[in-house]
Amino acid sequence: MTGADRGTVYEIRVGAVLDDDWSEWLAGLVATEGPAGQTVLTGPLADQAALHGALARIRDLGVPLLSVRQLEPPAPG
Repeated sequence: MTGADRGTVYEIRVGAVLDDDWSEWLAGLVATEGPAGQTVLTGPLADQAALHGALARIRDLGVPLLSVRQLEPPAPG
């Protein structure tokens, strides 16, 4: 599978503490501890529909959305 096949990698920051148990429910995004009271969700999403789906689930959790950032793909190795 090439990088293009895996989707675009995003970093989504929320103003709540979520553990990695939420990963599967949030489209496989990996949850890591951010600054006090925040969680950073990172991972590839297949397309814009997948991004919007993950954001809708975050909205449904009722946690504040702080930022969404598209990360640069890793350099070919």
